[in-house]
Amino acid sequence: MPRGREMQTWSCLIWLACCQRNIVVCMPNQLSSPPPKPITEVWRPDLVALPRLTFGRRVLRMFARGLTKLLTFLLLDARVTGLANFPKQGPALIVFNHLGDADAVLMLATLPFRSPAEGIGKIELNDHWFVGPLFRAYGIIWVHRGMPDRKALRAALDGLAEGRIVTLAPEGRQTVINGLEEGNDGAAFLALKSGAPIVPVGMTGTENSNIYGHLKRLRRAPVTLSVGKPFFLSSQRKQAESEVLGRAKGQKAIRAGTRQIMESLASLLPESYRGKYKSSS
Repeated sequence: MPRGREMQTWSCLIWLACCQRNIVVCMPNQLSSPPPKPITEVWRPDLVALPRLTFGRRVLRMFARGLTKLLTFLLLDARVTGLANFPKQGPALIVFNHLGDADAVLMLATLPFRSPAEGIGKIELNDHWFVGPLFRAYGIIWVHRGMPDRKALRAALDGLAEGRIVTLAPEGRQTVINGLEEGNDGAAFLALKSGAPIVPVGMTGTENSNIYGHLKRLRRAPVTLSVGKPFFLSSQRKQAESEVLGRAKGQKAIRAGTRQIMESLASLLPESYRGKYKSSS
């Protein structure tokens, strides 16, 4: 991750050493354009796989869910809407706007997962002294960023084929503009290839600056989570059985699908959080 360059160019970003994530402490209008999205420098495909659902892992996931519920109750003032839209079972593709470290905690605590849920996370976190062991024990699909990670895509497709739920942030990173950034094409590709429904989840208030700012004052941070109605991409029925990656027609369908996914997220968010998709309603 090109951390030094980003820190020099974007002095308004503070590095959170504990979680190795960017915290945005400036207003969106102070950023004329966001920095380039990170590119994984060292590829480690041997670490990329669909997590095995062992008995121990299932127990650990139940414990983790209980812990996130406790943390949410103690630390967050959460307002959750649209839970009736959440699918009773997989396969399903959950897409969310990535604001901060609390995103995963809030989703795991509040969304009524009934099928195994697999998250997709940047492989750099595998080496983090605290997050790495936790994620490896819980089970996660690691992804290399900056270009299509075919092994990660295959692992996600295998999970969907087994009826699991896959969650990912189509922006590809935690936002640095306090709103939606341009979406990457991975979510649309998975939707077109698998035929799984897409469920948008929009969050507000989970920015690190808001969460940790309230914690310092010993106050619960106000956050919201909204679940949108499941949908299929406009061209999904025709493309689900074909090889879309690498074909001109398929690439056009993927880009259109990405736009549709990001607009669905924008529709769940206040205008100030829509970023590059402010024209969406």
